[in-house]
Amino acid sequence: MRFKIYLEYEGTRYAGWQLQKNSKTIQGEFFRVIEQLFQTKTFEFYGSGRTDSGVHAIEQVAHLEVKTELSAEKIKYSLNDRLPFDINVLHVEKCNPKFHARHDATARSYIYLISRRKTALGKQFVWWIKDELDFRAMKEAGKVFEGFKDFQAFSEDSPEEKSTLVELNYCDLYEYGDTIIIHICGSHFLWKMVRRMTGILVEVGRKNLKPKDINDILQDPEFPVAKYTAPPSGLFLEKVYYPGEKVLRGEDTFKLPFSVI
Repeated sequence: MRFKIYLEYEGTRYAGWQLQKNSKTIQGEFFRVIEQLFQTKTFEFYGSGRTDSGVHAIEQVAHLEVKTELSAEKIKYSLNDRLPFDINVLHVEKCNPKFHARHDATARSYIYLISRRKTALGKQFVWWIKDELDFRAMKEAGKVFEGFKDFQAFSEDSPEEKSTLVELNYCDLYEYGDTIIIHICGSHFLWKMVRRMTGILVEVGRKNLKPKDINDILQDPEFPVAKYTAPPSGLFLEKVYYPGEKVLRGEDTFKLPFSVI
């Protein structure tokens, strides 16, 4: 039986999504509780994609293939009873036996939160920047990223990446009080790509770069983008899209973690 699982997590305590031998990961925690619940090591559990160490998810999607008579609702509650406090299953449903959480995904969206003031309550969910930021310039710069482009300069070398070409649906910025929200949606994302895009946008906000410079950076793999990589704390996987689902855009469509509103 195959199930589609929607889940959320705070990534602060984890070394990312992917199973690792000597580190605590999100996938590793699911492997542990799935083995407990179903009393078997014979199952398949894949997420829509990897999130790095310290990165969070508002709505990650995974699929679980396992032999069971349990209902989807029972699986949801049974998993949550066993999972740690910072991982939560939102919804479970039966799905097509051929559904694959990663391979079937058509787009993904991320949110990055920047705080322009020091915060004692939400520091694990934002990047606090002391400098004055030119929001209008950052917003203009975000538009330069949009379209079908080669993001090699914004990626970390990874053997899993077959192509550095990405269709970026949008890169929108919004202001909510002292918080800047970067909302990015694309066909897929390269390793560290969103965090490096965010770092470059911040440099534009600091007036160390101009919006037009981004086109030059995209065409220059030697530009030291890596040193501007934003910290993982402010990054959230927001939504994963599948065939037939309309990509949402606009400040009334994205989801925010309640703890930082």
